[in-house]
Amino acid sequence: MKSAEETAKLAAEAGTTVDVYSSESGPEKSYDELLKRSDIDGVILALPIIDQPSYIEKALVAGKHVLAEKPIAKDIETAAKLIEFYKKVSTETKATLAIAENFRFMKGFLTGAEEIKKLGRVTGFIVRLNSMMETSNKYYNTSWRTKPDYQGGFLLDGGVHFTAGLRKLLGPEHPVASLTALTSLVASHLPPKDTINAILQTKDGIVGSYIHSAGTTMDAFDFQVACENGCVKAWSDKVVTVHGYGVNAKSEEKTYEKSSGVKEEVQAWAEAIVAGTPNPEQSPEQALADLELVEKMLTSGDQDGAKQTLQYQ
Repeated sequence: MKSAEETAKLAAEAGTTVDVYSSESGPEKSYDELLKRSDIDGVILALPIIDQPSYIEKALVAGKHVLAEKPIAKDIETAAKLIEFYKKVSTETKATLAIAENFRFMKGFLTGAEEIKKLGRVTGFIVRLNSMMETSNKYYNTSWRTKPDYQGGFLLDGGVHFTAGLRKLLGPEHPVASLTALTSLVASHLPPKDTINAILQTKDGIVGSYIHSAGTTMDAFDFQVACENGCVKAWSDKVVTVHGYGVNAKSEEKTYEKSSGVKEEVQAWAEAIVAGTPNPEQSPEQALADLELVEKMLTSGDQDGAKQTLQYQ
């Protein structure tokens, strides 16, 4: 209710009047009533991980296009059922489901993926993401994140961004086929787990590492892909391409205006609705693949590093 009222206030200040719908606004202003409006073609849903699938299903049944926040669901099983539901309902309502993953719209990762293709055979990769999710952080201070009812805590909530980034860089030519991982809880306020150390192997035999901790005093944001003729380092707004190696290596840097990728993903969704063709970068299948990578690492950790195979990549 608070966020809806604040949005309405901002709209009023900009000279636009909007109606506020919420569970506290009475039955005539409920979510179900909102979905009955013929002047609304689509909805953007950014809700707690556990709650979101049911809201997605209602919107699809009502014939509304949906752009839903990542992750697509709390686990692979729930996500697969949601996708099956979507495919069945969309044949009748023509409504589409898109999952918002802003890393797939960041210039740095888009360019990085293209640069990798120019450097010959991929030979390895590393993802290293270290930070401390402090109790003062606004993302921590939501009840459903403080005491998560879903696997992995911030390793899932934030981790799907990072698996999406890795998958974007490797491209569909190099899907991850198997992995082994160890997990732990370093910071007691970040249950159930806050740290992953994993070894991944692609279908074509490339081996790489994935290290993510949301509860460490170390600091890192590192995406690197090695190729036979150099390597690529990617950030949201920058790409460094190293041609060659050793004393003969030459670096080329490309920088872009800073962007979270959120505006770009919303625009892409709107353009896809107008065009009548869903954007493949926002498909629920892509989101399922991002989720599967995280879940399989968590599962491996729970099983003391047991090897896991992947099927949705």
